[in-house]
Amino acid sequence: MNPATETSLQIAAVNDTQALMDFIRVPWSIYRDDPNWIPPLLMERRQALSSKNPFFEHARWQAWVAYRDGRPIGRISAQLDQLHLDRYQNKTGYFGLVEAPDDAAVFEALFGTVESWLREQGMLRVVGPFNLGINQEIGILVEGFDRPAYVMMSHSRPYYDESIQRRGYEPAQDCLAYEVDRKGFALSAKVQSLMQRMAQHVSVRPLNRKRVSEEIGLMRDIFNDAWANNWNFVPFTAAEFEAVGKELLSLLPDDFIQVAEVDGKAVAFIALLPNINEAVADLDGRLLPFGWAKLLWRLKIRFPQTARVPLMGVRQQYQHTRLGPALALLLIQALHQPALRKGIQRVELSWILEDNLGVRNIIESIGGVVTKRYRMYQKELG
Repeated sequence: MNPATETSLQIAAVNDTQALMDFIRVPWSIYRDDPNWIPPLLMERRQALSSKNPFFEHARWQAWVAYRDGRPIGRISAQLDQLHLDRYQNKTGYFGLVEAPDDAAVFEALFGTVESWLREQGMLRVVGPFNLGINQEIGILVEGFDRPAYVMMSHSRPYYDESIQRRGYEPAQDCLAYEVDRKGFALSAKVQSLMQRMAQHVSVRPLNRKRVSEEIGLMRDIFNDAWANNWNFVPFTAAEFEAVGKELLSLLPDDFIQVAEVDGKAVAFIALLPNINEAVADLDGRLLPFGWAKLLWRLKIRFPQTARVPLMGVRQQYQHTRLGPALALLLIQALHQPALRKGIQRVELSWILEDNLGVRNIIESIGGVVTKRYRMYQKELG
């Protein structure tokens, strides 16, 4: 480790296009020798951090880049989410998008800058990382460095956990990623018996693309109800979920989204997303000149062999009943044939809160195995 000196290390705010590109490009230097890091698409990163992102309709942010001798070597961001502040009234800001070399001085400078900015905004507490909000990428990888991350999941260096805690941050919440192979979709005899008894009341159907706007609104309503009591929950806005829906629908067959109904009322849903990381791993973040053609062929013709469940929800009124787990299992099972048809071999279910024992029991009942652990942190700013 080569400690930075005050004269060679500079923290600069991201206020123009060039600085934003430096910010986006930092991970290339952090992970250049890590075979399990997958470079994100540069175009997608620019869009995610642009003012057009609907997250910024209720949030504001500031980003910084750490430079040493004029070279970008680290980065961090701070966010204020007004929906979070209104909901919890706890004067809490976020940090996020942190990347840095194994250098205590760089971590000290980056986190010190974030903390000073949040104090200036009147915040008393910081939690993160959120990249950028609770409904996007979250957490620092602390276990499971031996395999690439699935789509919309982050990757980290092993030293990040200790480096962040050394700054006075405490673990706030661990989230788990489970992996299930293609054999793990079969329902147990007990659940099959329950579903037979409920057959006249319960049905599962694929997305109806002819009513896509209504379907997107329906899934948003279910998700916001299902997750309302979870850690640091902030509801999806209509604009945010519409953006997510459009992105998903451009990639998914209709039967990769399944909706469960009880007596004709939609009460639960699940979405299966092809693991795009598998398709972009060798593009080095670039779609030009030939990346577009490779990506389209890999998504439309070859299709990834792995996929992730990024969205799932069962309305609260069923979560603590016998029917709740059955609805979740029935939705998972409904994805079995669509996944097999596309040649999918393994599915990741994430993020799963470590203390959400109900969901963990459901996943483990179908053979799910924990493959990664992500950690969130908090610190008082007094």
